[in-house]
Amino acid sequence: MRILLVEDESSAARMIAKGLREHSYAVDVSGDGQAGFTQACTTSYDLIVLDLMLPRKDGVTICRELRAQGLTVPVLMLTARDTVEARVAGLDSGADDYLTKPFAFAELLARVRALSRRRALPLLPDTLDIGPLHLDTRTRELTIDGQFVTLSAREYALLAYLCRNNGAVVSREQIAEHAWDDRYDPVSNVIDVYVQRLRRKIDRHDGPSLIRTRRGAGYQLVVEPAETI
Repeated sequence: MRILLVEDESSAARMIAKGLREHSYAVDVSGDGQAGFTQACTTSYDLIVLDLMLPRKDGVTICRELRAQGLTVPVLMLTARDTVEARVAGLDSGADDYLTKPFAFAELLARVRALSRRRALPLLPDTLDIGPLHLDTRTRELTIDGQFVTLSAREYALLAYLCRNNGAVVSREQIAEHAWDDRYDPVSNVIDVYVQRLRRKIDRHDGPSLIRTRRGAGYQLVVEPAETI
């Protein structure tokens, strides 16, 4: 899941982005209202976390202009202004939710999860069982044949995206769009490196890889049906 965070307070932006990334979200950060608006219009995001008071273009204006352009991406608005009028203005501009500063990070995560459930894309269930893989999407824990396997935040994001598209071929560009952020370098082989790391953790030594390379197309999660006797 890829999130755009538009927040001009650098310390708050670093804290929020760090926390979201630790929970396997891909996060792009903009500290300027106009720049954030441009990013939102030119890049596909699953969610926008938008501060109300921003330089050059405020959050209410950004939200109104995004909606005027037909963008339906969920917007969570952040503000230090705890008044009914401010909340009403934010929601009336097209925001889907409103969170007042200061806030507990656990509440921010809960609101992000709640907004993600409203999206049109199919969501992962609480648990996924694909062949020997058992992925708990609430705790982000993976077990294989009952044995716990440790995943980094990026490894989890990659595996969750492959599981969401189980059986389908996904390109590197699609993986970068949904499981990476704007620090991704399309010239690098970082996705291939993480695929190799995942293979070492999830593949059985006596069988084919669960993540197949489709030359010129991308990668595919494939689980062969169990043989019957």
